[in-house]
Amino acid sequence: MNPLAGIVLIALGSIGAASFYVPFKKVKSWAWESYWIMQGLAAWIIAPSLFAYIFIPDGELMPIIRESPASAKLMAMFFGALWGFGGLTFGLSIRYLGVALGQSIALGLCAAFGTLIPPIIAGDNLFSSTAGILTIIGVSVTVAGIAVIGYAGALKSKEMSEDEKKAAVKEFALKKGILIAIFAGVMSACFNFGFEAGKPIEDIALSHGTNPLFQKNASLIFILFGGFITNLVYCGYLNIKNKTYRDYYTVSGSVLINNIFFTFLAGLLWFLQFHFFGMGASKLPDSMAVFGWSILMALNIAISNIWGIFLNEWKGVNKKTIIVLLLGISILILSTFVVKLG
Repeated sequence: MNPLAGIVLIALGSIGAASFYVPFKKVKSWAWESYWIMQGLAAWIIAPSLFAYIFIPDGELMPIIRESPASAKLMAMFFGALWGFGGLTFGLSIRYLGVALGQSIALGLCAAFGTLIPPIIAGDNLFSSTAGILTIIGVSVTVAGIAVIGYAGALKSKEMSEDEKKAAVKEFALKKGILIAIFAGVMSACFNFGFEAGKPIEDIALSHGTNPLFQKNASLIFILFGGFITNLVYCGYLNIKNKTYRDYYTVSGSVLINNIFFTFLAGLLWFLQFHFFGMGASKLPDSMAVFGWSILMALNIAISNIWGIFLNEWKGVNKKTIIVLLLGISILILSTFVVKLG
């Protein structure tokens, strides 16, 4: 075990996750639903299959898939489909709130509910143990952090002119964005459940000689396939409703190549968070393993807000608003660790 190496690997994944929305700035003439499902094709179908093929011993991927229990594969896809609603609305939250605010709220809730929901479903009384009480405290801290960041967003909305808001985030809508981000955070927690459901697949992968660093790659195929189906149905509906299916064949050849490149780059960056998370988690000792998900979420929040500064999403607000924002971010990062102490 090498905890430092594990944290570094998870941090690399966080850089990808927090940066994945940036290439969308380079997409031209496509509606949101068109470029969102294209990055989904790269992130949820192509990348997991390709990485599994590369990092699982030659010729072993198909036997691993065949031998894995059907129940594990189905449950991984089921939780992936539920996560798909979170992934879909996660994209919408960034669309309406920007990279910094949208990711902070959604990821904070994802970290909290990813820990809170499983024991509730299992029937555990969270008030009967120190671990349960710490979990509740962590979730409470998360809600407090979200409230503070939401207040910073409200201050931003008051201080910036409509032109400044549109310059920073083209479709900025605070109330709609916060509601969507809350839903995204709750549903995104299902990804962690998908990992739990996919553990039998990981065991089969290890029995076929897969390096423990890459043991989660096989289960990712099923989790992300479930998420892709959810997003495909919704984006396909919007493509038909808005007649934006024309996006794929009415743009010029150079624009089409540009859009495919940047949407696929976004998808690859997104996928890297879970590739490196799987690698990093395998390096953490049992005493630290519970912090893996928290580390990923906390670093995602921090890095996404750095991007928010570079993208001028908070340009034009006064010092008080920035202080409130930083306070809320600090509380959210703290909550991701408190919630895992149990």
